[in-house]
Amino acid sequence: MTTWLITGCSSGLGRSLAEAVLDAGFNAVITARDPVALQALVASHPGTAIAVALDVTKPEQVANAVEVADSRFGGVDVLVNNAGYGYRAAVEEGDDKEVNALFATNFFGTVAMIKAVLPGMRERRHGTILNFSSIAGQLAAPGSGYYSATKFALEGMSDALRKEVGPLGIRVSIIEPGAFRTDFAGRSLQQARAEIADYRDTAGPRRKENDRTHGTQPGDPARAARTLIDLVAAPALPVRLLLGSDAVRIVGAEIDGHRREIDAWKAVSAATDFPS
Repeated sequence: MTTWLITGCSSGLGRSLAEAVLDAGFNAVITARDPVALQALVASHPGTAIAVALDVTKPEQVANAVEVADSRFGGVDVLVNNAGYGYRAAVEEGDDKEVNALFATNFFGTVAMIKAVLPGMRERRHGTILNFSSIAGQLAAPGSGYYSATKFALEGMSDALRKEVGPLGIRVSIIEPGAFRTDFAGRSLQQARAEIADYRDTAGPRRKENDRTHGTQPGDPARAARTLIDLVAAPALPVRLLLGSDAVRIVGAEIDGHRREIDAWKAVSAATDFPS
């Protein structure tokens, strides 16, 4: 039976995916910094679910989560790197310690999980890794520069990883959600304490006290969870999978804009070659 290891299951897309995976009959190691929040879910799926305390910035907890999967279920078949949070600040407003903590979770925590499961996946020549990015991994809105930076880094790493482990039978896909009706824009969203007046009209509207999107997002977490289960069962994975019609619209427009800019500046770009 397929065994999933999912990070960040206390709420949001991670919780919905944990529920859907277990309801589908799969084994799952479900994780949260406080696993007490997962006990009801474990109790309703005896034998196939186990909850583990996991802060992805703590190496000993990362190692333990994988060890539990190995000892209880024989290894990890599907790793879902979902743990992460948002951070809003104009670039000048960002606090160094807060930004470092953001990267520690959103990027380096994902790397730690990948490095922990890869030895087993390589040995078995089998495995799937889903790395949760965001549409912010394709473009950056004012006030979200640091968050986007973590996702741009995640996508670059994931793209290289996919090419490195593909020949070993391991699949990697980047998941890029749009806006989903979760706590991401509420409880899970952090922001810089500093507020500089000159950025009031750019980064300012995205500060938590000014953002009115929470609770109105178009994405349905339950539908996203079912989509990801179907995705893992498919014979091939996309390099990137957008989730949500808003994601398709926003990222599609961004990519179209890139193409237009490349075409507009191609003569300048090509002029830097040695003369032929």
